[in-house]
Amino acid sequence: MPHDDHDHPHALLPPEPALRVKALETILTRKGLIDPEALDEIIDTYQSKIGPQNGARVVAKAWLDPDFKRALIEDATPVVADLGFYGRQGEHIVVVENTPKQHNMVVCTLCSCYPWPLLGIPPGWYKSDAYRARAVREPRKVLAEFGVTLSAETAVRVWDSTAEIRYLVLPLRPSGTEGLDEDALAALVTRDSMIGTGLPKVPA
Repeated sequence: MPHDDHDHPHALLPPEPALRVKALETILTRKGLIDPEALDEIIDTYQSKIGPQNGARVVAKAWLDPDFKRALIEDATPVVADLGFYGRQGEHIVVVENTPKQHNMVVCTLCSCYPWPLLGIPPGWYKSDAYRARAVREPRKVLAEFGVTLSAETAVRVWDSTAEIRYLVLPLRPSGTEGLDEDALAALVTRDSMIGTGLPKVPA
């Protein structure tokens, strides 16, 4: 389940569906129903302009600015909108903060609701039946499969994302990051740490 290992039994997208997508794209292009250049622009937008780097910027700013963090936790939607992160799949954002006593983890048990403006397109494992079912039933085991081991004193809270509310996890700031600026801190924030299935990188 963790990450996008296509050899893993829980992998969502084996090579054949990818080939089918390419074949459909070719047919639609030949029929003049889609413009390949427009399609490339859309893909580039989600890869380069809409993606985890947006959420990472929000997290880094919250680590540095207590007032921003407070406003973010109180009502995240207008706060992230002021940074330019809004639109479809980002209408109602709730930020949940990890602490030494509580680790937060996000799942969508019904489909794959996800904060696209902040995290981009959801990974395959997030949409898998295995993750959606097991994240609620046995979150610590799922976290362990992602390489996250928590102390017994740390509670795990699972948040169910819906069409009405999408969650962003504010991970704990790594130790040894004192003095780092926003760009350097953002580089430590991983997509998985903002879903709760990972932790930020440790500075070199």
